[in-house]
Amino acid sequence: MKRSQSERLIATQLNNAPTIFAEAILIGILAGLISVVYRFLLTYAEKAYFMISSYVHDHMIYLVLWIPILLVVGFLISLLLKWEPYISGSGIPQVEAEVQGRIDMKWWRVLLAKIVGGTLAVFGGLSVGREGPSIQLGAMIGKGIGKKFRQTANDIHYLMTCGASAGLAAAFNAPLAGIMFALEEVHKSFNTKAVMSVMCASVIADFISRNVFGLAPVLSFTIEEVLPLRYYGWLVVLGLVTGALGVLYNKLTMTTIAVYKKIPLLQPHQKVMIPLLISSILGLYAPILMCGGGAVLTRLDQPDLMIGALILMYLGKLAFSACSFGSGAPGGIFFPLLILGSLVGAIVGKAAISLGLPEVYYVNFIIFAMAGYFSAIVRAPITGIVLIAEMSGTLRILLPMVLTCFISYSLANGLHSEPIYESLLHNLLAKQRKQTPLSDIHKSLVSYVIAMDAIAAHKKVADLILDQCLIVSVIRGNTEFIPNGETVLHPADQVIVLVNKDNIIETKEMLRMVFTSDNE
Repeated sequence: MKRSQSERLIATQLNNAPTIFAEAILIGILAGLISVVYRFLLTYAEKAYFMISSYVHDHMIYLVLWIPILLVVGFLISLLLKWEPYISGSGIPQVEAEVQGRIDMKWWRVLLAKIVGGTLAVFGGLSVGREGPSIQLGAMIGKGIGKKFRQTANDIHYLMTCGASAGLAAAFNAPLAGIMFALEEVHKSFNTKAVMSVMCASVIADFISRNVFGLAPVLSFTIEEVLPLRYYGWLVVLGLVTGALGVLYNKLTMTTIAVYKKIPLLQPHQKVMIPLLISSILGLYAPILMCGGGAVLTRLDQPDLMIGALILMYLGKLAFSACSFGSGAPGGIFFPLLILGSLVGAIVGKAAISLGLPEVYYVNFIIFAMAGYFSAIVRAPITGIVLIAEMSGTLRILLPMVLTCFISYSLANGLHSEPIYESLLHNLLAKQRKQTPLSDIHKSLVSYVIAMDAIAAHKKVADLILDQCLIVSVIRGNTEFIPNGETVLHPADQVIVLVNKDNIIETKEMLRMVFTSDNE
């Protein structure tokens, strides 16, 4: 007898874990290599921009050539955006949308256009980062591998999550952060298959990156002394400031995107011309604000840097970052927002020192603020804590960083500020003419681990109200079985649920409320 689509999907899903792990290893290798190449390209593009800007600053006659060159760069980027619109911005919302089954990117076109477009954007001095694009590039590697080996749509989403993790791991030399971000932000669920496959890809990509760029942490700051408990009152201040400014960042970014939409004459893919024109002048007089922002980190430990100068740097970087990203340029917000966080930490740190805090603790504020600012904006505090710990190369700062992130996250949540990637995802989906999945497979399997205080904990399956979905398997310890209506679900059980992809977002939200304790 011919099996139904649901039966084939379940059989494939429950028996192909070894294949997924093998493909995850391959994805880790390829995504790591792509991320390394992309990182090199952006490094040289940034050096070229600063070299040319410096030369034009000393020989202003060449400004008449520099402006047309940047306009040509903008024209080339606009052609790429027109050819492949999904390379716009960081690429993280696009990856999330595809994992949810809402869009269908052409993986090879995104790979090619994102690499070229992202390099041109940095050559033009735009304040964008490499991390979001690296996540999208890794995810496209995962999709390409899945297509090559004829995986189901659901398993392709697993492989895209692996690629996203590998991309971030290679970009930041942060494998644990890559794992957490991919599961916390992209896949939005934890199960053995997802964790193990993502871990394989992330660790391998990090290994490749470290063999090229070395073992040194990405952040060059050295913490001489960790902030003592008697000064933890300042962490409350820092958490409140980063939380409030994180809300401001999200509001400004989304407002800038809305303003760009109202600009007449230019088509959406041509709006990138605007920040490039600004870059041609701003780069001559305020080069520290340009590109990703690595130059800022080299200045923060200078003892003669005043609070007023730091505030001006923050406001300038904030404005140009919003202007760059809001235009739809292919580039991320990850690294620029961490730079902005470091400036916030420097400002609060300088203020604390002026009020009696020993200067030896100044660097603590910079690092804690980066994590707090990230937590308020992205609303992924675990990823933020792990990321900054890996970037700084020490776990000694874990306790004060967790406290800062908790306060920052709580304030942003209390002010009802939507996480930035959720806002961007809603914007992306609003552009789609069809809100139905583009895949020819209309069913998907999702899994959840039942939390201690979940609605489903200690309940019979028959007592749960589950619309348009079906629990097809329960994994309890080392045992897997098919439940019936009388099966009682326990905390730590892993449930596999068959859902209809036509309304997957609403169904996933309902399942998350039933099976987890995340009922915000």
